[in-house]
Amino acid sequence: MSGTMTATTRAMQAALHVIYPPQCISCGAPVTTDFGLCGPCWRQTPFVSGLVCDLCGTPLPGEDPGAVVHCDDCLTIARPWNQGRAALLYKDNARQLVLSLKHGDRLDLARPAAVWMTKVATPLLSPGTLVAPVPLHWWRLAVRRYNQSALLSKGVARLAGMEHCPDLLKRRRATPSQEGRTRDERFANLSGALTLHPRHVGRVKDRPVLLVDDVMTSGATLAAAAEACVAAGASRVSVVVLARVAKDA
Repeated sequence: MSGTMTATTRAMQAALHVIYPPQCISCGAPVTTDFGLCGPCWRQTPFVSGLVCDLCGTPLPGEDPGAVVHCDDCLTIARPWNQGRAALLYKDNARQLVLSLKHGDRLDLARPAAVWMTKVATPLLSPGTLVAPVPLHWWRLAVRRYNQSALLSKGVARLAGMEHCPDLLKRRRATPSQEGRTRDERFANLSGALTLHPRHVGRVKDRPVLLVDDVMTSGATLAAAAEACVAAGASRVSVVVLARVAKDA
């Protein structure tokens, strides 16, 4: 029965590809697989690879020294999480993809993005990891209609085979936009803004947590989220973002 269903599913997918050929998720050009990038768009999308900062995932020059390394920012800023990774650099086509997901109602982009993020996040995962997104304030969620970070965290949890808690955290207050703020102002703006949702108090105690967000700039939002998890007794906190804003990127 399962073989027949699989064959039927493959036949249906083949028929759909005839009617609706796969298209590049960025420019719409023909591609060979669903949810893929064409050659030119792939080359214009800066995937993070090679040596990276173990705390924020930003690329670093040089060869892997075989030991943990940190970028200049993470050497000067206390990060309340243990490890972090990023799938993309926030520039060129990656920036356009992030903005399309965040503001352009391109919810379909969450699927390939989750694949890229799971690939870089896998080394951070351990048995029992709870995956959770950085939350939006309720009024911003009402305006936007969806939390892009929750879409990403759902995909990462599914691909990694981990438990997902979309409302683990909540925002105590609506924080003004971080746009145009200095690093210190960003951290001050988010200080104490996030907390564990009352219904999940105790859920993270003595277990690892993976926090998911779309973009990391200063790390202020992720720091507020990680601090809430640490205060609730998480054994360790890791973070993964779709894109990292990096100096000289």
